[in-house]
Amino acid sequence: MPPHTPRDQQEPRFARTTGSPATGRHRRDDGRQGRHRRGRSGTQRLLAPLLTTAALVGVGAVALLSGNARPVVVETPTAAGLLPGNATAAPMFLAASDVTSGALLHRMPQLRAPKASPPAVKPKPKPKPKPKPKPVVRVVKLVAGMDRQQMDNAAAIVKKAQSMGLSKWAMIVGVATAMQESRLYNVASHVVPESLNYPHQGTGSDHDSIGLFQQRASGSWGSVKEIMQPQYAAGAFFARLVEIDGWQDMSLTRAAQSVQISAFPDAYAKHEDNATLIVNALLN
Repeated sequence: MPPHTPRDQQEPRFARTTGSPATGRHRRDDGRQGRHRRGRSGTQRLLAPLLTTAALVGVGAVALLSGNARPVVVETPTAAGLLPGNATAAPMFLAASDVTSGALLHRMPQLRAPKASPPAVKPKPKPKPKPKPKPVVRVVKLVAGMDRQQMDNAAAIVKKAQSMGLSKWAMIVGVATAMQESRLYNVASHVVPESLNYPHQGTGSDHDSIGLFQQRASGSWGSVKEIMQPQYAAGAFFARLVEIDGWQDMSLTRAAQSVQISAFPDAYAKHEDNATLIVNALLN
């Protein structure tokens, strides 16, 4: 055992540093200048996260006071890599991290994640237009010994009366009159050569009388072209009929004669029954 040496004679534990006072640079002569870098002690490791948390809280408080922080949902990593062992991040640490992230995004908006564009909306296909229904051709049963041309001409008379709002009696009077005048055929005349230029179903030579009702082309019934159209000729007849007072209560012969002024006024009555059958068939 070495002999005891008085304290005042012992060598100092650490050698004094040498260096130039002018430069302020010093070094340790004992070669132990790196001893403090060997590693942090357990106390230092425990205190480091707490100091970091305190610093973040300070930064967050400054950001809040400056009014630059906005609440932003930011995914905060766990403190597994910051805290020792299995320790988790304290709520204060998470709050400070959120505030700091919000302030940073407010100052540098380019760091924000781009907003997802809404999904493209496909235009609705236009509904296909519904095909128009094909017109239904109604074939009227032949009655009263009439052929198809005669029934078609009778139908034109009935339709014209319907369009004028006239009664069934007016239809019967009109059909009976045409049966007497032209046998329900659209007749042209050699006396009126122009009438031959239009569709017709026979010819006659009774003065200048033409058409279903044998209306005279030289009168006030209309032009030759107009009179040769069955619906026009029927309209001209009904226009004269409704001007007669009390025609609704007259006999068929008297009502027809009041319009036609025929040389045979009693000839119309014999067609009343067949005219009634034809009108009923057309209306049903």
